[in-house]
Amino acid sequence: MDRFVSHHVLRLDAKGRVSVPASFRAVLARDGFDGLYCYPALDRPALDAGGNALRAEIEALIAGFPLYSPEREQFSLSLYGTSETLKIDREGRVVLSDTLKMHAAITDAVIFVGLGHKFRIWEPGRFRVELSEATDKVRAFKAESGTRAAAAKPRGAQK
Repeated sequence: MDRFVSHHVLRLDAKGRVSVPASFRAVLARDGFDGLYCYPALDRPALDAGGNALRAEIEALIAGFPLYSPEREQFSLSLYGTSETLKIDREGRVVLSDTLKMHAAITDAVIFVGLGHKFRIWEPGRFRVELSEATDKVRAFKAESGTRAAAAKPRGAQK
């Protein structure tokens, strides 16, 4: 599989290292990235991470703005200026910098959450709140979509 899926809760060791889940390391290896590209999420108290696929997506996003435009400069600053390339050691661990940990309020444990082309690293309690809110929104969307679909069916129509 070439996508980051599932979630994994792990603890930081005494030196501040955390193991990257083996399934996530396998995706990074297939992607040809020797490490972990990581930056503070722009809209969440979490860290966005991934490999070449994530970097290519960021490149495409930034390239969509005209050269020297304020938007291009702002996205470049926000995404490249705060990013870090973390080295994965022989045991599959990375060290999260104090800056990254502070942004996500990470102290002693993290949860790695697959998002397909990238993954997020959260403080577990904050992730539980985010997941609950996201689940509520998806349920509401599903209920609304079902209502729209039922309204669009002609009268007397069966499944």
